[in-house]
Amino acid sequence: MSANDHTYNVLFLCTGNSCRSILAEAILNRIGTGKFRAFSAGSFPKGEVNPHATALLKRLNHPVDDLRSKPWDEFTLAYNPDAPKMDFIFTVCDNAAGEVCPIWPGQPMTAHWGMPDPGEVHGSEAEIALAFAETYRQLTSRLNIFTALPIASLDRLSLQKRMDAIGKAQSAPARAE
Repeated sequence: MSANDHTYNVLFLCTGNSCRSILAEAILNRIGTGKFRAFSAGSFPKGEVNPHATALLKRLNHPVDDLRSKPWDEFTLAYNPDAPKMDFIFTVCDNAAGEVCPIWPGQPMTAHWGMPDPGEVHGSEAEIALAFAETYRQLTSRLNIFTALPIASLDRLSLQKRMDAIGKAQSAPARAE
């Protein structure tokens, strides 16, 4: 198997694992099929996926049956000896980025891609739906850039710089048509 045939395991972390990390998992599993396999987890998982996240993913024809809010311990060898070895770990909320994370086997590359929590938006159904749609759009933009990186041909430092830059880049706001 060549480096180009390798399937990379990616873990998205957020404190509650109910919105952003779930959306990222679903998006990457769609756009990275064959090259990436995505998972998500939380330091203090809420135990259920936010219904607005599920509704958005269903509306966009993502499979949702296997999505669940789960602790990040499921991805540590100490808790789960059969845990997949992660190649990349992204924190998508500022709280998880500041927490002491477990020691991940295999020294995966990590980056922080913080963004506002759509689950914290209060207002009308339309305002809440807009917050989730904007989060989905931003994650899709970042993940499209990430999946286009020539991972196998970049040295570790160059890849780290690019991953960090993706998390810092502000994607252009959606335009009303």
